[in-house]
Order: sequence, then C-alpha cells, then structure tokens
Amino acid sequence: MSHEQTMKPSRQQEAAARAVSLAGMHCLVVDDETRLTDLVVRYLTESGHTAEGRYDGPSGLAAARDPRLDAVLLDVMLPGLDGVEVCRTLRGEGIDVPVILLTARGAINERVSGLDAGADDYVVKPFAMEELLARLRAISRRRPDPAGRLQVGDLVLDPEQQRAWRADTELEFSRREFDVLRVLMENAGRVVNRLQLLDEVWDGETDLRSNAIDVHVSKVRAKVDRAFDRTTITTLRGRGYRLETTP
Repeated sequence: MSHEQTMKPSRQQEAAARAVSLAGMHCLVVDDETRLTDLVVRYLTESGHTAEGRYDGPSGLAAARDPRLDAVLLDVMLPGLDGVEVCRTLRGEGIDVPVILLTARGAINERVSGLDAGADDYVVKPFAMEELLARLRAISRRRPDPAGRLQVGDLVLDPEQQRAWRADTELEFSRREFDVLRVLMENAGRVVNRLQLLDEVWDGETDLRSNAIDVHVSKVRAKVDRAFDRTTITTLRGRGYRLETTP
C-alpha cells in the first residue's frame, strides 16, 4: 500500500481535524517524495494552516531559515543534505523553530540522532494525518512563547517570574510544586518518570521509596485540575506522570 493510500484521510477525519487544529500555523514540509510532500501540504492547508513544500536538503534548509515559520516537518533521508544535518545546522545557527522528523519504521538510530541534533519530535512513516496534526498541536503548546513562558492549553507558567495561571486565574505553589509543574509542562504529552522528577526537582535529595514525589504531584493536581474540574495530569501506574496536551 502506498503512503498516499495509507494517509489519505476520510471526510470525517478531515472535519474532525479542522475542528481541533490550531489555526494560523505556517509549516514547512521537506521530503523528496514529491507526491507525499504535496499531499501533506494540501492537507495542512485544508485544515486551516498554511504550508509550503521542499524536496531536498539544501532547499529545505534555506526555507527553514524563514522566521515566519511555526514548524518544520523534516524527512530524515533527503538528497543533498540529510534531515538530521539540516536540523543540526538550524540549531547551530540559533534557529529554534520546532522540528518534527519523518522517519522510516524501525529506524531507531535515525530518531535518536535527530533528537540529539535538536528535533522536537518524530513521526514514523506511514502515518495518519490525524497523528501529524496532533504532534503539531503538541509541540505548539509545549514550546516556550517569546516571553519565555510555557503554555499548554489555558495553563501558563512563567519560569523567570515563578508564576503560573490557569484560565487567567493565578495559581499559588510552593517552590517544589512549581518545579514539578514546570517539568511536566516542559515534557507535555510525554511520560515523566519518578527518577526524572527526583533529578530535576529534588536534585537527588529524596529517596525514591518515599512518598514525597507522589505528595507533591497530588498537591499540584489539586491546584491545576481539581479546582477547575479538569483532568490534565494523569498517573500511569508503574511508569510516571503525564501532562496531557488535549482536553
């Protein structure tokens, strides 16, 4: 089955994607499969975004330097300059545009290399268009805004000022509660395990066998979720915690 057949959305999927997509994103799609690139560009456009395509590494790199871009969808295997090197060059130039890698199934080394080079996420081919839009929404929500704040939906955190808000209501946290929320927001949509929280919030000062981590997460959840009748922070038994990026 071709990529086009696998990823061609139904009318219902298109309607659902339009309903939940973040309007106004300007995306660059770089892939040497011209039909695939054009399909993704068309789908993003029909979903309320703007998009343009490039078909090789050098032209993709040049286009990715456009400061108006909100996201780059970048294939790893590109002629002229591979996607990992494109990403590494962008980061070396101080260009922080969100990058989602498009990788082949099973190519774990490509994904690791790309993430190490500064990519924000990856999608494995063949993928569903719904997944692509979900990944775009996720990186858009978890990337810091120009003022250095983190935002996930209506939850906003300012690391510099040590302040946080939900739905325009300012929230009060202890220092450790604030840092727990910061780590969860920096990794929105991903599982944060207890060891990561131990390292980043407690600097290894507490014991994983103690309930300090659970207590602090519970306090954060009470202030962020229960007070607003939300379910944003979920517990994955035996794995850790995750800040969800969709309601």
